[in-house]
Amino acid sequence: MKTTDNTGNSRRKFLKNLAVASVGASGLLSATSGFAHAANVAAAIKSSNRKIRDWLIIDGLGAIYDPNFDYAANPDVDPYLITERAKRDIRASGLTVLRQTTGAVKASYPGDNTLETAISNISWVHEWIYRNSDFLTLIKSADDILAAKKNNQVGVTLGFQNSHVLGKNVEMVDVFRALGVLTMQLTYNGQNQLGGGANVNEKIKLTDFGHKAVEKMNDSKVIIDLSHAGRQTCLDAIKASKSPLTISHSGCRALADFPRNKTDQEMKLLADNGGLFGLYFMPFLAADSNATGSHLVAHIEHALNICGEDHVSFGTDGTYVGIDDMEKHRENTAKFTQRRLDSGTAAAGEKIGNVNLLPDLAGPEQFLRIADMLSSRGHKEATIEKIFGRNSMRLMQEVWG
Repeated sequence: MKTTDNTGNSRRKFLKNLAVASVGASGLLSATSGFAHAANVAAAIKSSNRKIRDWLIIDGLGAIYDPNFDYAANPDVDPYLITERAKRDIRASGLTVLRQTTGAVKASYPGDNTLETAISNISWVHEWIYRNSDFLTLIKSADDILAAKKNNQVGVTLGFQNSHVLGKNVEMVDVFRALGVLTMQLTYNGQNQLGGGANVNEKIKLTDFGHKAVEKMNDSKVIIDLSHAGRQTCLDAIKASKSPLTISHSGCRALADFPRNKTDQEMKLLADNGGLFGLYFMPFLAADSNATGSHLVAHIEHALNICGEDHVSFGTDGTYVGIDDMEKHRENTAKFTQRRLDSGTAAAGEKIGNVNLLPDLAGPEQFLRIADMLSSRGHKEATIEKIFGRNSMRLMQEVWG
C-alpha cells in the first residue's frame, strides 16, 4: 500500500516524502518509549513453547517505520535514520525478512518520469540499507536469508508493486534484477501495458506485452506477484508462467467481497501451479473494512482449505512497531488515505476512518499472537511454521535458484 513520490519533485523533497509515505525508515532517535514493552515481548517470544524465535519469519510485503514519530513536525530529519524504537520493536517481533516496495507505484500507465523515479527509489533503498548495516542486510538470494537469521540482522528483499516501469522493453527486467529487484508485481490497482489491476474491469486480460514480461521474468528468475492484479489478468498470468508465482498480500474474496481480495478460483489455480498465497493484515479482511485478528485467522483457515498448508503465507503490508496513540494514528491514516483517494491509487474499500492494520494485533507481538490463535484452534506447529516462513523460503529457493 505504501506509495512513492512520482511528481518530479527535487531529489531532496522526494527523499523526505518517501520517508513519510513509503519506506518510513527515517526519524530521530526516539526516547525510551516502548522499550520495556519490546523487552517483554522479546522475553515472551524467547520463552514461548513454539520457539517462534527460532523460526524463519518472512513477510511478503512490509515496511520499516515508526508510527509514533511526528515526521511533519521534523521536516529536516535524516531520511535514512531508523528510530531506536523501531529497531527494538522489530527485533522483538522475531522478523527475519521483509519485502520492501521500491520502484514507482502509480495508478496508470504511462507515468511521468516513471523510469527515473524507479531508479532513484532503488538507489535510495540501497543507501538506506547500507547506512543501517548494523540492523539491515540486502537479500540477493535465498541463502542470504539464512545468513541474516544467523547474524541477527533483518533481511530486506526488494520488489516492485507495478511493472509499468518496464516501459516497452522486457529486457529491463534484467536491469532491475541486477539492481536487486527479485520480485515484480505485474500491475498496481490501475491498468498498465501488462494488464488490469483491481480497480479496473476484472475481465481485462494479460496483454501480449504482459505475456512477454511473464516469460522474461521466468527466464530471469524473478518472482511474479499478482496481489493487485484484476481477476482475468491474474488467471492468465498463472496459466502463462512456467514458474510458481505469489499473491503476496491479499485476502479471500469468499469472506470479504473486495476487488483486492482473490476468488477461490484464483487461489486454487495459484496453488495448483506451486504458488504462494499471502494474507495481509488489512481492513479488507472484513466486509465493513474494520478487520481484527479473528478475521485474519478466518482468512488463513479459508486459504488453507483452498490452497493447502504448503501454499499459504502472509504479507502484512504494514509495520511491526507498537502504536502508542491509536487515535492519532487513525488521524494520520485519514490524511494518507485522502491523498491516495485524490491520486487514484486507493483500492475499493479504502475509506476515511480505517487504519491500515489490525488494531488488536498491531505491534511487535503480532506474530506471537497469531501463532497462539492458530494453535488454539488446533493447527499444528509445523503448519504454523510453514505459514510464517518455510513456504516463502521454498518459493524463493525454487524461483531464485
